[in-house]
Amino acid sequence: MIQSMTGYGRAEVRLDKGKLIVEFRSVNGKNADISVKACLLPKDKEMPLRKRVASLLQRGTIDIFMSWEPDSGSAARKIDRPLALEYLKQMKLLASEAGAPDPSSSSCIVSALLHMPDVLDNGRVDKLIDDGNWPLVEKAIDEALEAIVCYRRHEGEALYADVTSRVRTILSLVDEIEGFEAERLSLVRERILKAAAEVGIRLDGERFEQEMVYYLEKYDINEEKVRLRQHCKYFMDTIDNEEYPGKKLGFIIQEMGREINTTGSKANHSGIQKAVVRMKDELEKIREQSLNIL
Repeated sequence: MIQSMTGYGRAEVRLDKGKLIVEFRSVNGKNADISVKACLLPKDKEMPLRKRVASLLQRGTIDIFMSWEPDSGSAARKIDRPLALEYLKQMKLLASEAGAPDPSSSSCIVSALLHMPDVLDNGRVDKLIDDGNWPLVEKAIDEALEAIVCYRRHEGEALYADVTSRVRTILSLVDEIEGFEAERLSLVRERILKAAAEVGIRLDGERFEQEMVYYLEKYDINEEKVRLRQHCKYFMDTIDNEEYPGKKLGFIIQEMGREINTTGSKANHSGIQKAVVRMKDELEKIREQSLNIL
């Protein structure tokens, strides 16, 4: 069964003093465009992760997120007391040299110190993942990847049902067009006779047959119908039998559109033209959906 390129996967893992959340999000794309938006991930783990994601998800614009939720008891930010006292020492020295009052006597001094760089510290989250807990993190990554693959497969089922039903609709419209061809032949005959009568030309049997042959060859759509049916069959065979058919389906859709457009240009009948417009509408919806097929 085909897969969509739209997907989402999430997993959690308990580490020391908190919870790590791993998320994968993907939308359609021509290639595997992977973006790691996770400062928690160690640099030496990024390239192997990219290769694994590309191998498993194949194509799409894929974002990788990691977020940290500390336990309530460890969430309180800690004050770097030595650094705060050093700031205060320098502030006193500056005030003394400038002939200003001692800043330590001000009621605002504590607030000012707490806003100084690095005085408040909630821990080094960039060092959260190490070799010791990496197996747990890797397991969460695998679970999130499995979740996004399941999501893509579920979306693929919906895509398959939609596009195949529209291909069947196009085939039924080809059959509908065939039902108008006898009527179109009669209309061509009437037009030739009417045009000849209007200009006062009397057509003998041979001349009339020549005119009929000319117009029948000009408006003949038999080859277009045969090719369109073959393209539809090729579309169904491809989507049923190939693991990642998305790119190939795009080329087949182009060929289907070519035959439908040529049929429309040769229609010369309102019923055929209406069927062609409906086929174009169905094909456009197939094209939009196929952009998301892996």
